[in-house]
Amino acid sequence: MSLKIEYRTGWIAGALVLLLSFWILRSFVVPLAWASIVALASWPVYRRFANRLPKRFASTWTPLLFTALVSLSVLGPIVFAFGALVAQARTWVPQLVAAEKQGLAPPGWLEDVPAIGGWLVDQWDAILGTPGGIALWLQRADARSIFGWAGSLGEFIGLHLFIVSFTVLALFFLYRDGEALAGRIRRTLEPRLGPRGAFYLDRAIVAVRATVYGTIVVGLIDGTLIGIAYALAGVPSAAVWGAVTGLFAQVPFLAYVAVAAVALALAAKGAGGAAFAVLSVGVVVVFATDKVARPLLVGGATKLGFLWVLLGSLGGLETLGFIGLFVGPVVLALAGTLLREWQDRSGLPAASGLRAAAAVDAPRDAVELAEPGAGELRGSASLRGEAR
Repeated sequence: MSLKIEYRTGWIAGALVLLLSFWILRSFVVPLAWASIVALASWPVYRRFANRLPKRFASTWTPLLFTALVSLSVLGPIVFAFGALVAQARTWVPQLVAAEKQGLAPPGWLEDVPAIGGWLVDQWDAILGTPGGIALWLQRADARSIFGWAGSLGEFIGLHLFIVSFTVLALFFLYRDGEALAGRIRRTLEPRLGPRGAFYLDRAIVAVRATVYGTIVVGLIDGTLIGIAYALAGVPSAAVWGAVTGLFAQVPFLAYVAVAAVALALAAKGAGGAAFAVLSVGVVVVFATDKVARPLLVGGATKLGFLWVLLGSLGGLETLGFIGLFVGPVVLALAGTLLREWQDRSGLPAASGLRAAAAVDAPRDAVELAEPGAGELRGSASLRGEAR
């Protein structure tokens, strides 16, 4: 009786310590999750990179150099895209100054916008079409809301700088100590979950890599092909807007917004034919990548259909933010693996059903990694069957 009470007390104390640790580290959960996703996706490349460098660099210089390369590869396009947007916004300042002094006539197509064309023209005339209209609009605007918006923007930038900084720092330590950490995780899972613990871990790694690779490939395809369409249509800074479109394409359906914005800008300049061409090509490319490329790259490895890949990405985005784009499909992939195992057991013992599902769903090397000596066990079992 006393042993049972001590056991329960120890379990409760351990659970409280874990909860307290999670509460203390709650601000670092997102950076650690991002670092883990990037490390899992890039680990095969890191191993090849490390094998080409001297062994004496393995403890510090190899992970440091690779962390710098990965940070430049991931953050470079993002910084370029947002920097280009800021530079593009600077070109609008002289136009706003001219509108404030002389007024700016509304474009002819604005009145033709269905349902709200007249209202848009009235708003344009009141703010941009009248000299001093911008200053008058700012005077009427609520100063508290303007300062609140500016404060929210600053908070957003500061938060993401914090996330990026600690993600890079955590990524360095994961590259340096990743093999030892993976060994400890496997040794912790196997005694408690048996062979299925390592199997589920392998399935999660495969799903993470497929989701990351699929997202990157979709962004590259959309940014390149639609960027070429921008250049042919005469869009100023076509490469910049192609990079922005590729960045937006990371999120399903968001690339349509970038394509529509560029087409609208062309239409505002009177290039209706070019605007229609850009819109048509952009919609076709984004539709093809979202409906064909993404399901093939992500769903093929995770064994999820298009609908589940889409629901996992959008549901994860809604629940967890941008990181949910990668976490959502992984969770659904693990759920699908569990459902297939339950369906395939058909009354078999749990271990046999697990091995049968593992042999069907997992790559050969993943099964052998999850169950050391599984091939020898299966061979001896078949020999015993033949002997009987």
